[in-house]
Formats: sequence, C-alpha cells, structure tokens
Amino acid sequence: MQIRDIMAEPMFLDKGETLSHAMDVMEKNGVQRLLVMHNGDINGVVTIRTILRSLGSRKSAGMPASSLHVASATTDNFTKVFPDLKSEEAITLVDRTGGVLIVMDGNELLGWITPREILKNAINLEESVGDSMIADLITIHPTERVSHARRLMLDENIGRLPVVEEDRLVGIVTEQDIAKAMRAFRDLVPSHQQENRIKKLLVEDIM
Repeated sequence: MQIRDIMAEPMFLDKGETLSHAMDVMEKNGVQRLLVMHNGDINGVVTIRTILRSLGSRKSAGMPASSLHVASATTDNFTKVFPDLKSEEAITLVDRTGGVLIVMDGNELLGWITPREILKNAINLEESVGDSMIADLITIHPTERVSHARRLMLDENIGRLPVVEEDRLVGIVTEQDIAKAMRAFRDLVPSHQQENRIKKLLVEDIM
C-alpha cells in the first residue's frame, strides 16, 4: 500500500491567525493539527501540542490566546514525500520524527499523512503500528497541578493522562482539555495574578 491510498486533505490556516482561532477550527472539525500557510507557501504545522507549549511558556506569559499568532506555535517538523512512498516507510518516518508527512508531486500539494491517518488504517498496517505502541502507562492524581500535567505530556510526548485516585480510574485529561483550560485561564485572570493563581489550578478542576 502506498501513502497516496491513505493520505488526507489537510486543513489550512494562515500564520497570521490567532491561537484562539486555530483552537476553534480544531475543535469544530475534530482535528489536532493544521497546515500553516503564508502567501501560498507551506510555513509549517500547528498542533494542539505546540499550542499547549506556547500557552505555558514564559515568553508569552500574561498574553491571552487571542493575542498570540499561529506563527508562535508553528513547527517545521514535517517531511515532504512522494505519493508512491510505501505505507510501512511512512510509519517509520512518522514514528522517528514525530511529525507529519506532506505529500507532494513536484510543487503540487496532494495531501498529508498524520498519526490519525495511520491509526485509521491500523487494520491493514497492524504489524508496523504495533511496534510503536506505548508500553508504560503514565497517570496523574486529580489534585496535581494542571501545569504539572502539561509538563508531563510535553516531556513524555503523550496526548492524554489517565487520572487515578486510590488505584481507581476517575477520569482522563487530554492535551485539548489542558489547552482549553490554559486559554480560559489567560482570558479570565488578570496578567499580574496569573503567576500565583496558575499554581492553584488542579487537574480535578478541568475534568
């Protein structure tokens, strides 16, 4: 199977748009990444994870998501590939780089391959996908800080955390949950109070 058989059409966003708008587009369309364009050229990729990183950085401290541009959370972690690349090779590339594959025919953008496309075709690619499964489960307690959950996700490269209390699963928090919480926090809390009040925002508050 070639990647032309499983590639999807990316959703586009200009790098001058705000992070708030990017999050709204992602939520409305049920996606976690968007292709960032500028003047017809591929500028990079923005994901819910890069937004999460941007919203928690000291560089943008105190600024609401509506004031931050997509460019501040855009990554160049993508690889341009030909449409006849084998799916097994695509899995290896995505697994090794953690990015997306942009399918090009010359200068023409045909589509892209993200982890979502690979998972959707997992039945046909079962053996290769199985090699990339996470073995060790990382959990978090509901009274832990949201900032700690964010750091865990970024450090461990995971998109969700089971919330466990007294050996019992009480919920799950995702990158989207934390990004939405950080967005709301920055919108509602005055900038001069954010440094202290973020320490009081707990996982159980956003479940």
